[in-house]
Amino acid sequence: MTTTILASRNLEWGYWGTLARIENDPAADPAKAWAIASRRIAEATTASPEGVRDFLDSRHGRHFADDVAGELARGDTLREAVDTAIARWMGWRIDRRTSRETGIPKGLPYLTGFANHYATMAELPY
Repeated sequence: MTTTILASRNLEWGYWGTLARIENDPAADPAKAWAIASRRIAEATTASPEGVRDFLDSRHGRHFADDVAGELARGDTLREAVDTAIARWMGWRIDRRTSRETGIPKGLPYLTGFANHYATMAELPY
């Protein structure tokens, strides 16, 4: 399966910007981290390339990057850190409040819900 990886539109914040701020850790190379996370999130959630990009560029992407950075600090490789963060986010579930606020169905894995939420938002005509 070929995964289309779209470039970040938010190099200052979101996933890219958060990892770019990690000093003295070559594993935190934002370009490499972006490619790995984009591919692995698309595989885990089946979200569109636009949904994956917009998720990673969002505040949720920044929080996802915080999880990746935490795993890197523990000594994981970049791929391991991304996979651990994905497993954590897939283990969390959308609760009733988040469902009411976003329209994401209650009970979906958090990562699936938000990546596909951003995919839907990317399709809106505004």
